Amino acid sequence: MAKRFLNKIAVITGSTEGIGFSIAQRLASEGAKVVVSSRKQEKVTKAVEQLKAENLDCLGVVCHVGKEDDRKKLIEKTVEKYGGIDILVSNAATNPNFGNIFDIDESQWDKLFDTNVKSTFFIIKQAIPYLKQRKDSNVLIISSIAGYSPFQLIAPYSISKTALIGMTKAMAPYCSNLGIRVNCIAPGVIKTKFSQALWNDDKMFNETADCFMKRVGYSDEVASTAAFLCSNDASYITGETIVCAGGTNARL
Repeated sequence: MAKRFLNKIAVITGSTEGIGFSIAQRLASEGAKVVVSSRKQEKVTKAVEQLKAENLDCLGVVCHVGKEDDRKKLIEKTVEKYGGIDILVSNAATNPNFGNIFDIDESQWDKLFDTNVKSTFFIIKQAIPYLKQRKDSNVLIISSIAGYSPFQLIAPYSISKTALIGMTKAMAPYCSNLGIRVNCIAPGVIKTKFSQALWNDDKMFNETADCFMKRVGYSDEVASTAAFLCSNDASYITGETIVCAGGTNARL
């Protein structure tokens, strides 16, 4: 395993399981000090135990990204423990609605966009003062293939993920002037608990994702893509979204 992240500090939101945990695990295995977080203490504790069992350097912080004080605490505890931030991965997301696009109510809509879009923007804003102090720092946003080709059963979620693709483009010029790269990954249907409704049934998967490779993806495949984008191997890439979706259509 390459050691591309020696002496780097990485904060990953929504990282106690699924894609977020795999990204934390991959970055740490390449030498990074990683900070994992989620809303529940028991999940944070379990994730930290798993990483430490692999002799990986990590810190766990309970953080509800929808709460400003929690986001601030996550940043502050990272700086207190490790002295700075080199990499921020915004992965935390929610999907409170499943069904017809107009089945969603206003409170669900607000929760969806507060967590998936607003919180992503503001945790990046809160991290920028620390990221700009470091050399070769970067931000990685986790969107979804649904941001390009909306899934009808999770259409509002798809809209929120389209916004993240736009956010990546919008942030990149300003952040580039600070020496910070901003990129995005749009995973396809990945075999995680979060997306189980989309892959648990073959008929549902085939109807939802027109995937050339005819299979679901795995979180470590997204983590490999994340490791590339967060490393200096991607030093001339910013403002881009890489699709990791087995050939699923990705055109707006």
